[in-house]
Amino acid sequence: MYAADLAFRVIGDTSYDAAEAAIRRYLEALIFQGQILGREFPTVLQQDNFVSRVLLPAPDALQMHHHSDSGRQALDALQQAGLSYPKTEIAGVDLMSNHTDPCKNADQFILYCRFAQMNSVLYCAEHFAPVPLYRFGTSAGFEDLIRWQLQYQALDEVQMQQNSVLLKPAERALQNFGSQLNRQGRAFARGISQRIAKPVYYALYRGSSTDCEAETQRRCPGCGGDWLLSEPWHQHFDFRCDRCLLVSNIAWQCQG
Repeated sequence: MYAADLAFRVIGDTSYDAAEAAIRRYLEALIFQGQILGREFPTVLQQDNFVSRVLLPAPDALQMHHHSDSGRQALDALQQAGLSYPKTEIAGVDLMSNHTDPCKNADQFILYCRFAQMNSVLYCAEHFAPVPLYRFGTSAGFEDLIRWQLQYQALDEVQMQQNSVLLKPAERALQNFGSQLNRQGRAFARGISQRIAKPVYYALYRGSSTDCEAETQRRCPGCGGDWLLSEPWHQHFDFRCDRCLLVSNIAWQCQG
C-alpha cells in the first residue's frame, strides 16, 4: 500500500461544513470502489487546501478510469462545494500493510478476509496477495462487498477475544458453512467469478474443533468430497475443493 495526500484546493465560496460533506462523499465513493483502504482519513486545512491522508492499494488507484459512477458524481460535487479536483501526492510505501499483488492478469482468485487486514478481500491465487477491487471494473462499485467485509472483520475480532460474551455466536457465523455470513460471501465469490469468467475460491475459516484427531478427515461441506491437500496451499489452506471452489484450514487450535 501507499500513503498519499489528497489536496482539495479552495477555488470558490465554501464553508467548513460544505467542504467536509463534499470531501467525505468523495472519500466514501473511493472506499466503495476499493481505491482507498481503511476507514479513517485525517483531513486538515493547510493555507488554501484541505488535505486528506489516505492509503492507496497501488499508485494508479485514483486514475479517472478506475472511478465508479458515484466517484465521478462526487468529483463534480467537489466543484459545486468550491473545491478543486484533488491533487494526489504519494508520500511513500506504507511499511505496516500488505503489498498489492504484482500479477496483472491472474488465472484464479481467492476471496479471503481477516479482521486485521484493511486490503482487498480478493487475492491472486498464484501469489496469495491482495488485488485492488477497482481492477475488476464495475461502474456500480463494490459497496455491498465492502460492507460484508466490515461485518466479517467485526465478527472475526470478537471471536479472537477468548473472554468475549459473543465468542460462540461469532465463531458459528465464521465457521458454519451455512451461516448467513458465509452464504453471502460465497455469493459474492460466485458473482465475481461469473463476471470475470475466472474461478474465485471462497476461504472458509476454521478456528476451533471439537475433535482434533478427526480434523483432517473433514469432508468438503459443499459436495461431501475429499478435499485434504497433500501440502498446504500457500502454506495456509489445508483443504481445497475445485468443484465447489472452497478452501479452508485445519482448525487453528489443532495445529502445532
